[in-house]
Amino acid sequence: MKHVRLEYGRHGLVAEVPDDAVVVTATDLPGLPDEAGAVVAALRAPVAGPSLDELVGAARGATARPRVAVVFPDVTRPMPNRTVLPPLLAELERLGMGPEHVELLCATGTHRVATPDEMVELIGPEIARRYRVHQHRAGGAGPAPADTHVEVGRVDGAAVRLDRRYVEADVRILTGFVEPHFFAGFSGGPKGACPGLAALETVLEAHSPARIADPRATWLVTEGNPVHDFVRSAVALAPPTLSLDVAINGTRRITAVFAGPLPDGHAAACHFVEQTVVQHVDDRFDVVLSTNGGYPLDRNLYQAVKGMAAAERVVRPGGTIVMAAACTDGTPGGGAFARLLGGARGPDALDTVDGPSETDRWQTQVLGRVLRRADVWIHAEGLAEDEVRAAFLRPVADVSAAVAEALGAAGPGARLCVLPFGPLTVASAP
Repeated sequence: MKHVRLEYGRHGLVAEVPDDAVVVTATDLPGLPDEAGAVVAALRAPVAGPSLDELVGAARGATARPRVAVVFPDVTRPMPNRTVLPPLLAELERLGMGPEHVELLCATGTHRVATPDEMVELIGPEIARRYRVHQHRAGGAGPAPADTHVEVGRVDGAAVRLDRRYVEADVRILTGFVEPHFFAGFSGGPKGACPGLAALETVLEAHSPARIADPRATWLVTEGNPVHDFVRSAVALAPPTLSLDVAINGTRRITAVFAGPLPDGHAAACHFVEQTVVQHVDDRFDVVLSTNGGYPLDRNLYQAVKGMAAAERVVRPGGTIVMAAACTDGTPGGGAFARLLGGARGPDALDTVDGPSETDRWQTQVLGRVLRRADVWIHAEGLAEDEVRAAFLRPVADVSAAVAEALGAAGPGARLCVLPFGPLTVASAP
């Protein structure tokens, strides 16, 4: 037997697995020796288009008091905001765009807003003290309030409404980190604005049941992916002045920085990440042990579906996925995801294109698809057993014991794959 450290919660979890288990991780690139310097270098010499200096200069020439919007990911993403934002904001300040000109926009999409303590942890106390921070709210059922979002155009006949603070800024900067995404192809880039800053009705169109059900709405695919195509087209109606994306390693250190207009900078980042995170295996496995990448990615069951989708790529039909995801925020309870699970008659009812697009339905669709392929067992300290069963999953107290049981049930010669970083690594089977 051998021991494998799993990304679980804030502190990890060690699992005991057979010696012949196939452990799949991304290529372990070292963090850059000067992360802040790399951010500054990318801003001054982007992969395409004008530098930040030139872009700010153009804005200063067009208006006496330019406004700058800097967009950053919310508490559900392992974006190194406290590494990226300080040098970016220092560059803006060097160019005359200090806190009085700059507003930080937290791209929450349809997620909850951060508490004051969480925001300080997310961006650092100095930035939280000196800068105005606006947390996006997508709105409730129906159109969001008119004073919150601005319609910038239409895509596929659907209105695209984005946060007014973003649309009306003279300089718009999107920041993000690029990882494989289970139905949008890759994160980062345009996703910071849509769904990150989009009104609810726009988010629902981007994540419509028909788009999610399309087989091209999957990992690593951007061109021809109906989800990514909508997002890219929507953001092109109010494009960022500059997009700043980073790649990170398993310890959340920056390994590369890409700046430029969309889609150039984001495309370069996606190409870089794809070379490091995709690992090929020779066949599918009877049992797959997966995670959701640890904190903050595994803070609730809604997010943990991504780790299940990562395992789905390499588990055989009828196999078992064993998940380790802390889910310290619960399902979360009281949200749309929990309501949809509670209203489903069974797992088959989750993955359907019938009915309207509604908040979090995209996640239940993916969960239903995973459950059609394999059983899912989960170790989650933040979930009660009835919450786990309500999601049509099996609760397990001990990950190592669960793996041993699943292998035993699969019979002699059963094979195990381990994804210690969950969706941060893309395993690919024939």
